[in-house]
Amino acid sequence: MRRALLRQLTATVTVALLVVQAAEPAAARTPGSVSPTPGGVRTVVRDAATGAPVSRACAALVPVDAAALAAVTLGEDQLGRYGGCADEQGVLVAADVAPGTYRLLVRPYDTTAHGWQWVGRHGGTGDRERAREVRVRAGAVTTLSDVRLDPPGTVVGVVTDAATGAPVPRARVMVVPYVPHPKYDDHGPTTDEYGRYTITGLGPYDWPVQFAAAGLATVWSGGAGSRLSARPVAVRANETVTLDQALLAGTPLSGSVRVDELLTYAQVIAFDALTGDLAGVADVGTGYTLRLLPGQRVKLRCDCAYAPSAWHRSAAGFDAATPVRVRRTPVVVDFDLR
Repeated sequence: MRRALLRQLTATVTVALLVVQAAEPAAARTPGSVSPTPGGVRTVVRDAATGAPVSRACAALVPVDAAALAAVTLGEDQLGRYGGCADEQGVLVAADVAPGTYRLLVRPYDTTAHGWQWVGRHGGTGDRERAREVRVRAGAVTTLSDVRLDPPGTVVGVVTDAATGAPVPRARVMVVPYVPHPKYDDHGPTTDEYGRYTITGLGPYDWPVQFAAAGLATVWSGGAGSRLSARPVAVRANETVTLDQALLAGTPLSGSVRVDELLTYAQVIAFDALTGDLAGVADVGTGYTLRLLPGQRVKLRCDCAYAPSAWHRSAAGFDAATPVRVRRTPVVVDFDLR
């Protein structure tokens, strides 16, 4: 997991112009206007028990806006485009941030001493929706109260197929959803051949966890289709807790993809229509198949051609895309990019 954090913070990502525009918060996307002057965020990261500064802890400014969350592309986490890392005095500054509203996810480099946290109003939390919202204004630096990091805990468990009880190998286990890269996939924990996984370095809070595996529906802990309905795991400092999860086959959502020239790593991605969270990813050949849970409402994006991404029903972006309601019978959504 640590290597993936460094890669996320240091990699320069080139994405299609449409995706970059969608990544900007709603406040910065007024048609026909000049982009406003960027702002920034400043805080100090400390040890919760001693008050000592914590260096090299990094913060991601995660947009509240669902459309900005849905700007994630191949090999990326849903962490937005802005962040910074603390210096030796624990001072953390995120500069050149587009004006908008964000939540902070702080990830210490040394996860044996401190755990991840979403920054809440009165300490850390494991739930993104309970994190405090931070408003970044044009040309101004927003100063936050000190971030205090708690000791970490560990989550272990086994992922199984709900229909057979068999262990599911190579399942992705995520506290921050990400779009897997078919060739380079080193973001975080995956299950071994016996379906076992381990997540280390989480702060002692309640964390919703997402599970994804080929041929099965992507679910949140407790078998929920949405982060908002997840049953979180209660992480405890310096302890190991167990979270097992069975994965359902779900309902197939499939379709054909017509394109003059298929992208090398073509994918159709489903996003939760309300939260913007990743709900499923399918590789594309002449078509695709996603597995989703009945009751989910998703918006679909086809990253399939050497051109801007295509949203369902030729929409301009996430906000305008037509939601698809998943039921118990198969759903068909085709993409024609010719």
